[in-house]
Amino acid sequence: MDNEFEKGTGPRRYTYRELTNATNNFAEGGKLGEGGFGGVYKGFLSESSTEIAVKRVSKGSKQGRKEYISEVKIISRLRHRNLVQLIGWCHAQGEFLLVYEYMPNGSLDTHLFGRKIMLTWPVRDKIALGLASALLYLHEEWEQCVVHRDIKSSNIMLDANFNAKLGDFGLARLVDHELGSQTTVLAGTMGYLAPECVTTGRASKESDVYSFGVVCLEIACGRKPVDPMEEQSKVRLVEWVWNLYGKGPILEAVDKGLRMEFDEQRMERLMVVGLWCCHPDPIIRPSIKQVISVLNSEAPLPELPSKFPVPMYSLPPLNKCTFSDISLGHTGSTEDGTQCSYYSSNT
Repeated sequence: MDNEFEKGTGPRRYTYRELTNATNNFAEGGKLGEGGFGGVYKGFLSESSTEIAVKRVSKGSKQGRKEYISEVKIISRLRHRNLVQLIGWCHAQGEFLLVYEYMPNGSLDTHLFGRKIMLTWPVRDKIALGLASALLYLHEEWEQCVVHRDIKSSNIMLDANFNAKLGDFGLARLVDHELGSQTTVLAGTMGYLAPECVTTGRASKESDVYSFGVVCLEIACGRKPVDPMEEQSKVRLVEWVWNLYGKGPILEAVDKGLRMEFDEQRMERLMVVGLWCCHPDPIIRPSIKQVISVLNSEAPLPELPSKFPVPMYSLPPLNKCTFSDISLGHTGSTEDGTQCSYYSSNT
């Protein structure tokens, strides 16, 4: 396995001692977050004066090891300003370690739902466009189509200048462009999963676009995809915003923390594009290239149905809740430390 990794260019192989020294032996005080397959620690490489983030896969986690291998094989070959850079890796002492560039402003969700700095409208606009640019590269510009399969606000990291960088490629899959873009193993996070993924297990460029649409609405509204604490009509973000769109006052859904300090036309574009991406029918969803054209005002806004389209799939009921572990820097969680998120159709 190690020899196969070393065939690539870019990320380097680190020794276990180098990474234990960099992280002060994986000190708890330097832990940035805890995920389903291990923790993430802040580190410092003294020889290059570089701050890093080290993902440590839990010993005995077969799924974690599988995602480790997938991530090294895929992200080590990708180069884009809006993707988190994999600096290196280490497989030694029974450990699986991934070394990334350090993102000082953490993940997007901690700013939208946590107690970090309130993101201004220009920053939110830049984040949405940056994420779209990353997806365009993955879906259409690289030598193969990369289906990410786990686009969500906790996987969008922010650098020192609040530039968005998509990370966590453990679930990603490569597909030849001419063979289409479907992969048949169900993966991802409920709440961001396209309805067809839930029922068929098939992920595609279109399901990535759906997840992107959910994130667009999160950015605009400052709300999670599903929030059981809200009143019934507002529990599901996509449906709530769609209903406002049908009635006219879609900007009523905008994050109140912005205090009306935003460009109304651009905000409307972001929200309508988000809904377009979240259409239950994957055939009607736009490509990421179309998304960018609309966001940049190079194409008109689409006309969507005034009522939320009923999915042509049988979706899990609202009380079927999937719990996902806290991601790097994630603070949008319940009191017991877990995040509850799911997707459901109209009842």
